[in-house]
Amino acid sequence: MRPLPPAFARTFFARAVVFAHVVFAGAALAQDRGALEARVLPPLANPQSPSTPAKELFGRADAPAPLAARTIGFYSRGCLAGGQALPISGDAWQVMRLSRNRNWGHPQLIAFLESFARRVRAGAGWPGILVGDISQPRGGPMLTGHASHQIGLDADIWMTPMPARQLSRAEREDMSSTMVVRPDRLDVDYSRWTPGHMEAIKLAAQDPRVQRVFVNAAIKKAICRDARGDRSWLGKVRPIWGHDYHFHIRLACPRGEDACRDQEPTPPGDGCDASLDWWFSDAVLHPKPSAPQKPKPPMTLAQLPAECRIVLKAK
Repeated sequence: MRPLPPAFARTFFARAVVFAHVVFAGAALAQDRGALEARVLPPLANPQSPSTPAKELFGRADAPAPLAARTIGFYSRGCLAGGQALPISGDAWQVMRLSRNRNWGHPQLIAFLESFARRVRAGAGWPGILVGDISQPRGGPMLTGHASHQIGLDADIWMTPMPARQLSRAEREDMSSTMVVRPDRLDVDYSRWTPGHMEAIKLAAQDPRVQRVFVNAAIKKAICRDARGDRSWLGKVRPIWGHDYHFHIRLACPRGEDACRDQEPTPPGDGCDASLDWWFSDAVLHPKPSAPQKPKPPMTLAQLPAECRIVLKAK
């Protein structure tokens, strides 16, 4: 692999560090405890103001838009019409953090999760999966946690296998997922990382509906080392900051939905080359302190696709 030009490398790394702060914050929030009762947000003083953050508007929508199902925009800048809820309990899945009301997605994602859970039960030796955040009822930016998950095609799957019993509401709000990465961030913790984890990720990546599976770089490293036989699915498994308690499944845009903007195709190859080494360099694992970055203004409704205004106001 040819080294990056110094100027480009500095710019890329600076942006990557900023992005890392966002992703780590999201990962931490994903493990925050919930509440036994859903939080009731106070009414906005001026919801019609153009400066009102979109997350404040979509975060207060507690039911889906009664419109035909479709995804609108990009994974990190869009919304969801006709959202469908994943039932909080199924034969091979249970939804966590119910107080967040984030178990909504495009019907194709909901159907995928139900079938995926059953395939994991059959193929990975787990009783089923624990499902974290999917999307809000109408998608859009969230008040906490994620930059993506806005169009109903992203879902977080916990690294903890579903117990072979029904979890209580309190357990779903209080328990944390399993950290499978070593404290030094250089590899997985084999006292917690099991063949079942790898098989679950493999089953997701092999599905033609899946565009990417995001994992911690140490997990990608272990998968590259331990995968046997067909390795064509490895290219979909992409390293990213955080994601050591859960893996993130992203579906491609549903066929025929022109308002949905797909992510660029994954690079060729299995992703197990020298590009993976960058994640384990000292500069990435132990970045030098930098000057505080001025936070970007929150996204407004005007910055989302125009159709999202219709989704937000539909009754």
